[in-house]
Amino acid sequence: MSNYRPVTAITMGDPAGIGPETVIGTMLSEEIHAVCKPFVIGSIAVLQRAAAILKKDVSFHKIEVPEEAMYRPGTIDVMETGAYDTDSLEWGKVQKLAGQMAYDFIIKSIELGKNRKIDGVSTAPINKQAIKLAGIKEPGHTEIYQNETNSPYALTMFSCHKLKVFFLSRHLSLVDAVHYVTKEHVVEYVHLIHKELRSVGIQNPKIAVAGINPHNGDNGLFGSEEVDELFPAVEELQKEGIDAIGPIPGDSVFMRGKKGEFDAILSMYHDQGHIACKTLDFDRSVTITWGLPFIRGSVDHGTAFDIAGKGIASCISLIESTKVCAEYAIRKHGK
Repeated sequence: MSNYRPVTAITMGDPAGIGPETVIGTMLSEEIHAVCKPFVIGSIAVLQRAAAILKKDVSFHKIEVPEEAMYRPGTIDVMETGAYDTDSLEWGKVQKLAGQMAYDFIIKSIELGKNRKIDGVSTAPINKQAIKLAGIKEPGHTEIYQNETNSPYALTMFSCHKLKVFFLSRHLSLVDAVHYVTKEHVVEYVHLIHKELRSVGIQNPKIAVAGINPHNGDNGLFGSEEVDELFPAVEELQKEGIDAIGPIPGDSVFMRGKKGEFDAILSMYHDQGHIACKTLDFDRSVTITWGLPFIRGSVDHGTAFDIAGKGIASCISLIESTKVCAEYAIRKHGK
């Protein structure tokens, strides 16, 4: 592993959720400071409130640019995005102000990333209803990052131990997800996966394509997607020189991936890959977004309003997200 420590922003997420508490725990983690130079984009007032709940004695250092950060365990460098009426915020409730603040934190990270002031960003969770109340048209993080960076695509990958799981479709109904399984879509997504993995030093990535039907459809007996779309897609990719394999039945592809047989797996739909990773290790299943001008990592849990402000939220996922983000930032920049 390189000795280079990438500059990594951590957005605080929805200030009414568990984000502020998990950010405190993450920033106090010595292992995070060992792998990157972290600072928070958020609100000092909200973080102070979270620190009090956690009974943590923390020093806060306000910065205007990353170069002013101290990057020292025990001191949390914070970049604020404006003056807000934080006294009006209530833990565990959907609020317009909370949605606006969460959005502002994201936009600041994008500004820094586009100006090459950071190597990556690790994001705490936002609430979709709250950002909608604030008038934000995008439904979530990924769409905001893609649109605001004018990126041609934003490719989602789950990282969980040895598994790297990509998704052909994400937020579609199961019926629509099945219809989305076409030869053209699979070829397109495998090309993107191949490109991104090569960008982080995997020169000839082996990419498994998951099947969608039981037993790969048993030659059309339980569905025709494998015969009509998936086998032809893999065949075309192989002819192009890409090391694609499959389709491999969904009930075994993730087990084989866990053993290290593939560099990545293309899941056919949202829950197929999510269930596998979250069952293996819920806390350490984190998201990496490819296709942006910088690396973005994210926790894969929500704002957890039911426990927000109670001092019991785990920071394991945000720590893992930040570590994985830093790892890929190093590989991406060849440090």
